[in-house]
Amino acid sequence: MRGKFHLPRSFRMSSSAAAGAVPSPDAPNDAGTREVTGVIERVITNVPAPRTRAVEHPDREAALIAQRAARHAAVLSASLALPPGPLGMLTVLPDIYLIWQTQRQMVSDIFALYGRSAELTRVHMLYCLFRHTASHVLRDVAVRAGQRFIVQQVSHGALRSMLGSVGLSVTQRIAGTTASRWVPVLGAAAVGSYAYWDTLQVAKTARRLLVMPTSPTPDS
Repeated sequence: MRGKFHLPRSFRMSSSAAAGAVPSPDAPNDAGTREVTGVIERVITNVPAPRTRAVEHPDREAALIAQRAARHAAVLSASLALPPGPLGMLTVLPDIYLIWQTQRQMVSDIFALYGRSAELTRVHMLYCLFRHTASHVLRDVAVRAGQRFIVQQVSHGALRSMLGSVGLSVTQRIAGTTASRWVPVLGAAAVGSYAYWDTLQVAKTARRLLVMPTSPTPDS
């Protein structure tokens, strides 16, 4: 798979970000952050068609889908992290891009299990994929209203602002994880374990929204 993978032009970060330099919180327009933000926007905008359909017991099926996606993400991430040193640095961006693809498909499949595919917009996708890693940005997107959670409508300007903030948080996390790729085998195991946990958190967020009664669909 490595030989066939081509990193999207929009995901080629600046050399300093790829090398592990942590962007300053005061520099949200850093080239690396802009690149990551652009890819996040593409990931949440291009919602894939689900590979599942509504079922009688969606909770059980959603848990199985989450486990399969988490295992796939872990194996994928650990495999890409095996090359040590500078070679391993080259796999950081393909790794996270492919993980987001896996998680995006998982969210789409889980929504379909509950018969809620029509509700899945880019606001939902942004919230599901990054709520656990950028809680300070997305914590107010979904609010509890009685016995359900509602993903609030977000203006275009507010969405752009959130994307920039999430992009900065993700860029900082990327920089923080590059060090582990200098440690052969153990580094790959750590990266794979994080991908497994991260994917389960995405599924948990999606299911937290869907176990509640149907809520109004936000603007996309």
